[in-house]
Amino acid sequence: MSSSDASTDLLQTPLHALHLELGARMVPFAGYSMPVQYPAGLMAEHLHTRSAAGLFDVSHMGQLRLTGPDAAAAFESLMPVDVIGLAPGKQRYGLLLTDEGTVIDDLMFVNRDVANGGDLFVIVNGACKHGDLKHIVDRIGARCTVEPQFDRGLLALQGPQAVAALQRLVPGVEKLVFMTGGAFQWQGKPLFATRSGYTGEDGFEISLAAADTEAFARALLAQPEVKPVGLGARNSLRLEAGLCLYGNDIDTTTTPVEAALNWAMQKVRRTGGARAGGFPGAERVLAQLDGSTPPQRVRVGLIAQERVPVREHTELQSEAGERLGEVTSGLLGPSINQPIAMGYVPPAFAAVGTRLNAMVRGKAVPMQVSALPFVPNRYHRG
Repeated sequence: MSSSDASTDLLQTPLHALHLELGARMVPFAGYSMPVQYPAGLMAEHLHTRSAAGLFDVSHMGQLRLTGPDAAAAFESLMPVDVIGLAPGKQRYGLLLTDEGTVIDDLMFVNRDVANGGDLFVIVNGACKHGDLKHIVDRIGARCTVEPQFDRGLLALQGPQAVAALQRLVPGVEKLVFMTGGAFQWQGKPLFATRSGYTGEDGFEISLAAADTEAFARALLAQPEVKPVGLGARNSLRLEAGLCLYGNDIDTTTTPVEAALNWAMQKVRRTGGARAGGFPGAERVLAQLDGSTPPQRVRVGLIAQERVPVREHTELQSEAGERLGEVTSGLLGPSINQPIAMGYVPPAFAAVGTRLNAMVRGKAVPMQVSALPFVPNRYHRG
């Protein structure tokens, strides 16, 4: 198949024409034609997001609604996360697990008053959305209604000036705090915004009808603070923020505890909690969490001690030359101007300050285990 044939098989987001108009370099991603960068380039886009506001097209991601009186309890049965106790208007990070306790996907969900006839609004990763939908329907489809909304638009507006730009168009969004959401209108069109994102900065994710997405994106780009940002900078921003990328840092070979996602599992679902266990792979995950069977490897942050970028799948060795694991994400961090990475090593090598070597084309590049995130988070917590 020629490349021109291949490109016609790619799906397009509602912003496809706008990306081309803005001069984006398009690449295949999760079955879609997506902008990896615009003419300004990855570095400028990254730094603009850290200093002002970047607009990302994330419409390839999967949006779905869970409804019905049993929806919260049903969804909680799939994840090691407190769903039942999530207050209306609040958002939470979740993890779908296999029966072995490994990660099928990570996701975000908001309680839009599901107990009183509303819904749980769920956003999953683009490459996983069809598999996630099938998994959810197969497991809990008899207990609640699962409605995919894969045709909706989704925008992320990220950066310290995101709130200034967005509240001009959508007054009231400034009242949201980190990990809360609400229904709003723009020019009479409904949209749903959460104060969240995946860059470590303050910002918003905005779900709206496909037909309204381009006009709204243009209105945002008309604000002086806002510039378009592609997938390249989205990746460098999330890595500086110490956040996992599904398929790189977490997948069906990793448990949440190995991935250092203990914070995502609330006390109520842990050993001794009121609703402990009851999720797929609970025995393994809880044993790792409570220390009775500690994980054999854990995710760590790494900073290179030389200016050599260390990419994914690079082998990590001890200073004595023994293989420890490998890098799962790595690049030159634009904000800190140092090569950064994440990877998996045995717990004995996971302490901050531990020295390791990354083997880049046969040469040992010294690395030091670093605390995460690499760049301080600036979420708006009110």
